[in-house]
Amino acid sequence: MDAFTVDDLIRCYERGVFPMADAREDDSIFLIDPERRGVLPLEGVHIPRRLARTVRSDLFQVRIDSAFDGVVEACAASRPGRLETWINAPIQQMYGALFARGLAHSVECWREGRMVGGLYGVALGAAFFGESMFSTERDASKVALAHLTARLKFGGYTLLDTQFITDHLQQFGAVEIPRADYRRRLRSALPGLADFYRFSAGATGAEVLQAISQAS
Repeated sequence: MDAFTVDDLIRCYERGVFPMADAREDDSIFLIDPERRGVLPLEGVHIPRRLARTVRSDLFQVRIDSAFDGVVEACAASRPGRLETWINAPIQQMYGALFARGLAHSVECWREGRMVGGLYGVALGAAFFGESMFSTERDASKVALAHLTARLKFGGYTLLDTQFITDHLQQFGAVEIPRADYRRRLRSALPGLADFYRFSAGATGAEVLQAISQAS
């Protein structure tokens, strides 16, 4: 795709499509508009009991937007069981540009001075588009997702787009909905006012679980 810009990328999200690449070393980009879309309803987030104990224990130090490029790089890296990735260099650069504009965010889990898990996504209006996550220690990406959902609920977001459904996401209550239903939700969310930073950056695991449980 020639001359695909960051503004083009924003317009893609606004109409419900998102970019992917065939491989890390392939510079071409194509757009995905699935017939069925994964979403995680923020009013129905479920934290499994064992994971709730891990969240409450504050095993990881959770930081917000402190290592965005590092999170994207880690998500793009090959690892056992997944040798290829859809995040190529042009996509990685564009998400960096979105972050510079304040339209992309990361949630990171740190332990003993090392980033051991995290996720990133795009925020437009009251919609958050989850892009990718990684983990090098057990539960690190799940803890990041728990912190994200609390932050989105507290900040007034109404749509958490997960793109596709995995067993990992289903544990949290993610569901698939038809494309038309997704677009209705998207149109409703985009004009909304939400604040990614309203929730305290130093929130404890107990505060995260409380925020998730409120009005769920």
